[in-house]
Amino acid sequence: MTPSPFPSLLDAALALADGRTTARELVEQALERIHDVNGEGSRVFMAVHADKARQQANIIDTLRQQGRAPSIAAGLPLSIKDLFDEAGSVSRAGSRVLDKAAPASTDAPAIRSLKQAGMISMGRTTMTEFAFSGVGINPHFGTPANPWHRAERRIPGGSSSGAAISVSDGMACVGIGSDTGGSCRIPAALTGLVGFKPTARRISTQGTVPLSYTLDSVGSLGRTVQCCWAADSLMATGNLRLQDAPDGRNGRLLRLGILNTVVMDGMEPTVAQTWEHCLSRLSARGVILETFSCPPLLDIPAANAKGGFPAAEALAWHTPLLAEHRLAYDPFVLQRILRGQEQSAVDYITLHQTRTRLIRQASDIMEHYDAVILPTVPIIAPKISDMDDNAHYVATNLLLLRNTAIANFLDLCAISLPCHQPGDAPVGLMVMGHHGQDSALFQIAAQLERFLGA
Repeated sequence: MTPSPFPSLLDAALALADGRTTARELVEQALERIHDVNGEGSRVFMAVHADKARQQANIIDTLRQQGRAPSIAAGLPLSIKDLFDEAGSVSRAGSRVLDKAAPASTDAPAIRSLKQAGMISMGRTTMTEFAFSGVGINPHFGTPANPWHRAERRIPGGSSSGAAISVSDGMACVGIGSDTGGSCRIPAALTGLVGFKPTARRISTQGTVPLSYTLDSVGSLGRTVQCCWAADSLMATGNLRLQDAPDGRNGRLLRLGILNTVVMDGMEPTVAQTWEHCLSRLSARGVILETFSCPPLLDIPAANAKGGFPAAEALAWHTPLLAEHRLAYDPFVLQRILRGQEQSAVDYITLHQTRTRLIRQASDIMEHYDAVILPTVPIIAPKISDMDDNAHYVATNLLLLRNTAIANFLDLCAISLPCHQPGDAPVGLMVMGHHGQDSALFQIAAQLERFLGA
């Protein structure tokens, strides 16, 4: 398989603008990778829109020749996680349960904004069934292998597993995913990509198969911070202004808090070594680093002891389906959905009240820093075969979600950046920004990305 010709979404966009490539060429390159019999395409995509993608590419190329391209991103291939509505496609959310559901009549608002900008959907990517795991295993449609030491068949991370590999393997310039507890950032960290989770209400979740109405957010995975910034800008505002692109060149002196409450526990030696090296590199570039504790985080496990928001809210959505299709569910996912039965109305209301209190308390502590940093996940990607053991699967899933889920529970924006050295196991640096300060977070992330030489 030939390497991806452009290192980022904006590089490809500029190549389109100055005539070094065409939308049709980019689509054909993506399709070549998707259909490579030695590649992961058959496990990455649940549906490929080959004919429609070619048609759209031809239209965009004609519009660009006429000076009428709808945006600089017009003609760029993207992948769409299987829980977003696309007109004419069934939103199965990685499950057999929804096989016979009617195709969507319209695109989800987030997807519509991307297509109106001229971006081209290559198809629908596989995912953990109903987005209910950070591991990325899908027993129904297959699990794409992590690009690191591919012969060892390591997990991609989830739940946006296919979205990650579509980008890592050059099948799309950016992958659109959802993030309820880390579903964009976990696969990004495990595969060496950038994964972004916005403040939850920044982008509409209308037209998606929900996991948790409270925690769901619409995110993206790309090769660089600018890739995720571009996708986020289009989905959130419908606009893409290159002059606003974060490049990390004009950043100010940063003061970052290194969170040490819980998030450093159980860290594998490879991650610990990479993390310490990352901190040394940032300090050498003048970043002020201060280790701090955040006691309110210690109350989150107790608040989620009965499955938290995902269990209760997923059970409410799935109850009509469970009556007829219970046996068609991935047993691990079914087990997590049924935990919603443990909660009473009082439990659910108390959970909301507890969350409000913890958000306020944590904000008072974190406001002293430009952003907070921590390892995205404390382990490197384990082998897919290791997940056959249910106890090991459960333990791995909890460990993968532990750090990333903090940002969802506290309603923050967050991004994962690769911080490992070339050739080493992928490790992610997570940067948590303040609520609603997504634009500021992108600027900080771009500055750190430049410092780390990513």
